[in-house]
Amino acid sequence: MTTYGFLGLGIMGNAMAANLVKAGFDVTVWNRTPAKCAPLLALGARQGLSPCDVVAACDITFAMVSDPTAAREICFGPDGVLAGIGDSRGYVDMSTVDDGTARSIMQAVSARNGRFLEAPVSGTKKPAEDGTLIILTAGDQSLYEQAAAAFEKMGKMHLYLGEVGQAARMKLVVNMIMGGMMAAFCEGMALGTKGGLDGSQILEVIAAGAIASPMFKGKGAMLLQGEFPTSFPLKHMQKDLRLAVSLGEALAQPLHCAAAVNEIFKQACAAGHADADFSAVFEAIR
Repeated sequence: MTTYGFLGLGIMGNAMAANLVKAGFDVTVWNRTPAKCAPLLALGARQGLSPCDVVAACDITFAMVSDPTAAREICFGPDGVLAGIGDSRGYVDMSTVDDGTARSIMQAVSARNGRFLEAPVSGTKKPAEDGTLIILTAGDQSLYEQAAAAFEKMGKMHLYLGEVGQAARMKLVVNMIMGGMMAAFCEGMALGTKGGLDGSQILEVIAAGAIASPMFKGKGAMLLQGEFPTSFPLKHMQKDLRLAVSLGEALAQPLHCAAAVNEIFKQACAAGHADADFSAVFEAIR
């Protein structure tokens, strides 16, 4: 029976790990704040003392942390992943990072006889809870095949994209587009309501036409109510936009819209909305 580890139990990681435990898998969890392990322990998971401890005890270990800095820390830091990897054990980093970070982790894991897969996800809190994420993977194909049973409990779709770095790039493209859509949506809602239009009717017209979107439907009510419970933190969207713009610079691809949207999200972070849902960019726009 395959044993699984899970490192990082934030908004996304907690829900993803819970789906593995509920499916009857043998799961050991770790979080920098140990108290966050409690709900999973109640479901039947075990608690590891460190990333090293979890990786050394499990056939495959997943990680879901906030950004490239956290991904590097959990891998290269004291009692980190590298201290426990080896013997062809698998490490699957599901965090959203840049392709350079993914490759550096892959090289370090491989040098210690481990197998590595990058597997960032498309989806926010609700899809994570429902097990309907889209999982984008690249790296060791044997690990992809071995982890497929777990991916099926966490997502509705999992893709293998080839060499490490390609999944990171795919995720940044998707989130860059999503950030741009949200900024345009918020500008339209702000313009319409300031012009005397009824916000609910704007949403109704959008939902009936060619630009209808599950995101607009889900976030529209939040904009009208002025409440932004966190599903995907605004600061994480800004991080992804920043990484996408950096990728554009590296590839000599102009990203005029993305660069402007990144500035809007930076403004929203500076205005105190960093930990709110990314739809709170509406507060900075209006």
